[in-house]
Amino acid sequence: MYKNINLLVTFECAARHNSYSLAAGELCISQAAVSQQMRQLERDLGCRLFLRKNRQMLLTQQGQALFDGARPALRMIDRTLNQIHTEEVAGELTISSTQAFTTLWLMPRLQRFSDEHPEIQVRIVSSPGFDDLKQSHIDLAIRFGVDVEKHTPRSLACDYFGEDFVYPVCSARLMEKLAFASPQDLLSTWLVTLENPGHYSWHHWFEHAGVDGSEHHEQWTRVSSTDMALNAVQSGHGVTLAATYLCRRQLDTGELVIPFDQPHPNSVKRYFVYDPHSAKKARLQVFMQWLKTEMSSEGENDFSSSK
Repeated sequence: MYKNINLLVTFECAARHNSYSLAAGELCISQAAVSQQMRQLERDLGCRLFLRKNRQMLLTQQGQALFDGARPALRMIDRTLNQIHTEEVAGELTISSTQAFTTLWLMPRLQRFSDEHPEIQVRIVSSPGFDDLKQSHIDLAIRFGVDVEKHTPRSLACDYFGEDFVYPVCSARLMEKLAFASPQDLLSTWLVTLENPGHYSWHHWFEHAGVDGSEHHEQWTRVSSTDMALNAVQSGHGVTLAATYLCRRQLDTGELVIPFDQPHPNSVKRYFVYDPHSAKKARLQVFMQWLKTEMSSEGENDFSSSK
């Protein structure tokens, strides 16, 4: 049995690309190193494996025979190693999501996950955009919106796991003070909005509620994230639009209220984005199942409380 499997890995890559330079790029080594390894492999086997033609490295008959055998064998080894790694649940996970979700929903519940799965260490990063998971070393991105699938590369899994609804939210004392009677009355106070509301703008909500004149409203407070908006309205400053899962506790205690049972026309769809071939897949499945269960149980409570 040939013992230097590293040379076979380099050979398979060079043969697949018909190029030492492309193989060097994929393997993150120098072109000279690829050339040196292929000369060593040819010496070990006692035959030529490549012939140079212009800028291409073409396989000889012996090289083609080796490629036909080495490629499926290396794939099988890779699959086996991944299977072994994916069976390991213990270890670290790096999770990315929006600042509002990590601050308002995930962090207050993280101890529950740690109590159930002390063998998994979670690292949390917040990001408003669609990160390159591999480059940023992110194992799982939890994303929300209507265009997540469109922004997800085909090489990644994008698992839908439900939706939430966006409502106007304000403090109970502001509701009592201004005595809102109709959606039109919201134009009498400050409206808190994201700098980039995207599909969840106040304009779309007023249009859906049959209210005219929102384009002439002048009392606007613009913030960069929903957690900032909710902090503002909780202190009595105006009304904002928010998905109810982000302020469930304040709604339950009565600190915040929904003045009108009129959801935004665009719901917030939820997705898990991750590498389906990740060596941490078993660990990912544990975390994703826990999060789905938590959000599902709260969703049932939301539904029952709205009846």
